[in-house]
Amino acid sequence: MDNHPISCYHLGHYFQIDGKQLQEQYKEHISDYSSWDQKGHADDWMLFANNVSPRLSIDETALSNGELYTVVTNKEAKGRKGAIVAMIKGTVAENIISVLKKIPERLRKRVREVTMDMAANMQLAIKRCFVNAHRVIDRFHVQKLAYDAVQEVRIKYRWKAIDAENEDIATAKKNKATYQPEVLANGDTLKQLLARSRYLLFKHPSKWTSNQELRAALLFQRYPKLKNAYDIAQKLGDIFRLCKSKEQAFKRLAIWV
Repeated sequence: MDNHPISCYHLGHYFQIDGKQLQEQYKEHISDYSSWDQKGHADDWMLFANNVSPRLSIDETALSNGELYTVVTNKEAKGRKGAIVAMIKGTVAENIISVLKKIPERLRKRVREVTMDMAANMQLAIKRCFVNAHRVIDRFHVQKLAYDAVQEVRIKYRWKAIDAENEDIATAKKNKATYQPEVLANGDTLKQLLARSRYLLFKHPSKWTSNQELRAALLFQRYPKLKNAYDIAQKLGDIFRLCKSKEQAFKRLAIWV
């Protein structure tokens, strides 16, 4: 199947014709969609066994209407032609296994490494289908756990700041006074400081803008525990970023723990 809807819309705009109609004409009459051998089950799964390589990755993604699909890709294709090995509706392990086992066993045994997240269903599917493969947890998912923990600390402090502000507003109202929140050196209130610091806490200090540097200084001065959490998460990222060998990384990781 070689359907390219985006190109059809561009062509439609270029020739000043209905792009949607051009897409339908291409799909139904010009392309080989009508004779595509996977047409009958494409809504539930698609499989391209010839794209299997020794290094694969598996992950879930949300497509139209928020439907979750499990996608297996060939890492050696680097996102270009031949990258998709399988696309399976849902994330149920048994469904994933039933589709992946349609790949000839000789091809499945060639797989030496599969990168994935920490989900148990993905690990079970890979264990059952690619028996010779090492299962590697993607660094993104490992680091995300640390970053999520940092954000939990920030959110806890933000709720405390909101509660404190509400109490101060109520007290001012009771005393028939005008409430004036504290305004920090960068123009933020304390509540705004905690809300606007979300994105800088995901970034390395070397990538902060000048505004983010000031905001971080104000934030960490007020909340040293948040700075400690941020530093711990960054040190974990440095292990992935700077270590050139597994041995070096394991030593650094032991020190980090």
